[in-house]
Amino acid sequence: MTKVLVVDDDFMVAKLHSRYVSAMDGFTVVGVAHSGAQALDAVGRLRPDVVLLDVYLPDMDGIGVLRELRAAEERDPARAPVDVLFVTAARDAELVRAALRAGALHYLMKPFERAALQEQLRHVAAVRARLDELGEARQEDVDQLFGTRPPGSRELPKGLAVPTADLVERTLRAHPDGLSATECALAGSLSRVSARRYLEYFAETGRAEVTLRYGGTGRPERRYRWIDHAVRGRT
Repeated sequence: MTKVLVVDDDFMVAKLHSRYVSAMDGFTVVGVAHSGAQALDAVGRLRPDVVLLDVYLPDMDGIGVLRELRAAEERDPARAPVDVLFVTAARDAELVRAALRAGALHYLMKPFERAALQEQLRHVAAVRARLDELGEARQEDVDQLFGTRPPGSRELPKGLAVPTADLVERTLRAHPDGLSATECALAGSLSRVSARRYLEYFAETGRAEVTLRYGGTGRPERRYRWIDHAVRGRT
């Protein structure tokens, strides 16, 4: 389970965000804080994996909270690092820049759809899991983790998002024998319809291959397997 701490000075907003998180498989809300001091105390006591952090708090701003968290981690190397996702109405570009420099993983502006928050949380969880798996990182791993693409790479079609595409790609890579859309959806905590869209996109762009599995009755099952071009190029 990915443990989440929700920090927002508005009690109703904090309750709403907590409900969004609790509705997700694999995530649990371990606490709620309404000020910077409460947030720092809660991180120390509850050891969350992820903090949903507002910028506007009554005693200190969220940027200051994040800097305090990073300073505490430097003072105590044994302390597990926490990832921070800003969820705020603050739109000043300097605040966004400060959040990035302080070490935030993402900056989500209110108002937003529930799916936007949930997608970012899945991305954060996927990044954490991927880093736990890696021994020595390759450049393509780093590009995926930072949500970037090499120069000249194709943009995703409208309606497809980079974090979800990366999640589906990692899921396929983790199953070299291939997956159906249903199996991919279960493994990545996605809807089957969403998983199928990304799988078909990868197939259309030559990054995944499709095979058909025939059963006793009905239509054959489409199965998708990631194509490792580097390996194929050496054979």
